[in-house]
Formats: sequence, structure tokens, C-alpha cells
Amino acid sequence: MVDKRHAGRDEPVAVRLYGFQPPVGTPYGLEVITVEDFFAQHDAWPWNPPRPGRATFHYLILVTEGELWHDVDHVTRTVAPGQWLWVRPGHAQCWHLPGAARGPFILFEPDVLTPATARLLAPLTAHDAPAVLSPHPDDVRWLEQTAFQLLDEHRALGRRPLDVHHALRRSLLESLLLRLANASGLTPADTTRGPARADTYGRFVDALELHFRELHRAADYAELLGCSVRTLSRAVQDATGHGVRELINERRLLEARRLLGAARWDARAVAVHLGFTDPANFGRFFRDRTGLTPAAFAAREAGIHP
Repeated sequence: MVDKRHAGRDEPVAVRLYGFQPPVGTPYGLEVITVEDFFAQHDAWPWNPPRPGRATFHYLILVTEGELWHDVDHVTRTVAPGQWLWVRPGHAQCWHLPGAARGPFILFEPDVLTPATARLLAPLTAHDAPAVLSPHPDDVRWLEQTAFQLLDEHRALGRRPLDVHHALRRSLLESLLLRLANASGLTPADTTRGPARADTYGRFVDALELHFRELHRAADYAELLGCSVRTLSRAVQDATGHGVRELINERRLLEARRLLGAARWDARAVAVHLGFTDPANFGRFFRDRTGLTPAAFAAREAGIHP
């Protein structure tokens, strides 16, 4: 399912990165289980004690019974029956005990989707898309039935040729996600830009979410994506109107705000986590962009007045 390695109980809490590790025999970057089976199989990890983490894959949960609580980007979300929780690659997340929550649980790597479907789903797979989705009542039943059909097909491994089995799983997953995107009122991806340019920007966003803590230059991401800095810069400028370095800094600043605020990290720990070699450099970075020192910002968020 996922890489279970995490810090020891006496180590500082860190936001670990978890890779996709399905059970032996599970093909092609897609796994389907139920919330209740997931918790039953994993005992005390990673919710006892609760530990923050990030995944390199998507996971999607439909709640059919009870309520599910889950932290996404340091905010506790409540997912009621008929609603979906979507945690995207790079999101900071933390599990709560499931209580009475029941429902199908879908985990998949981004490249499971065909390129054409991935472009149509771009608004829903984007990092800043809503974590909790509430489909229109007319769509709830269809979505639930399709999710359980996907679960049934996933459990049918060995009943038909492997390529047919995976094609059916992917077809059901894509049908489910496309209907969910439409039911949630999200608009289709912008198709006015050239597909290669849009794909470069999309891959940059995915890479940024996974690597903003250690990669801080446009050249780093260009090398990672296998393109030139100029190509990357044009793709980012076309999509956002901003430069690559500006987006990198915005993402680091967003993480700093989250960690200093809701997560209550101290400035030195945040500086190390975000790849600053000197806490003083982080202090200048944060103050130049917010007008506050990290300590002043943390005090304000905690409601502490000097």
C-alpha cells in the first residue's frame, strides 16, 4: 500500500514522504481497498500516534457510512456519507482513527491515467483543488456503484488476462473521476494552450509539490523534467503569468506559514525543513514577503499578543 517507514517516537515530528508500494501482485500503480480493511491491515500505523506525511500518489475515499476525519495541509476535514476525500501528491496529511467510517478507498499513481484523461481532469488533480468533494445528489448513487465496481474488478485479479484486468480497472477509474469532476462543478482543463506546453507546466507543478523543500532553482526542475530552462519558463509564464522562481518561493512561503501557524513548528525547524542553510536567511526570506518575522507571525497565529 504505502511505505511504512517513519520516525521513531522519540524523534522530532517530520513530514515524511511515502511512496506507492502496493501488495505483491497488484499491477500498474492502482490499488483499491476499503477504509475498514485498510485500518484492519495496518494496525497502529500511521495514526497511533498520528504522524504527518506526504504521498507521491493520489488517494481517494468515498464515505458511505459514518464520518471520516482527516488532516489535509494542517486543516482537519470532516467527510460525511456521500462525500469524497481527495488527497493529492504532495499534500501534507495526517490520519485520524476511522471510527465508524466505511467506504471504498482508491490509491493510484498519476501516470495510471491516460494523457487525454489527465488533461481533462487537471482542475480536479491540481494541488489547490478542494480536498472534500460533494457531488450533486443525482450523481451520488452512480458514483458509489462505479466505485464498488472498481473494487470488485480489483479483487478479480487472475480471473481474466492481466492486460484486460488492468484495462478494465483503468477504464472504471477514469469514468469515475470524470463523472466526479463534472458532479463537483469543476470546469474542464484549459485546452487553449499547446498540449506540450500545458503538459510541461503540469509536470512542473507535480514536481514542485514533491521537491520544493530541496530544489529551489529553475535549472533544478528543468533537469528533473528533461527540458530546457527556457522551455520551462515559457510554460510557467503562459500558465500563470509568473516566473518559475516566483512560484518556487511562493510554495516555500506557503509551507512556512502552515508550519509556523497551524502546525506550531519553531522557526529553526522550518528553516531546516525548507532547505535554508541558515535560520537567519529564512528569517529574511519570510520577513521580506510577509512584513513579519517568523516569531511574530507564529505569535499572531497563536493569538499571543506582546
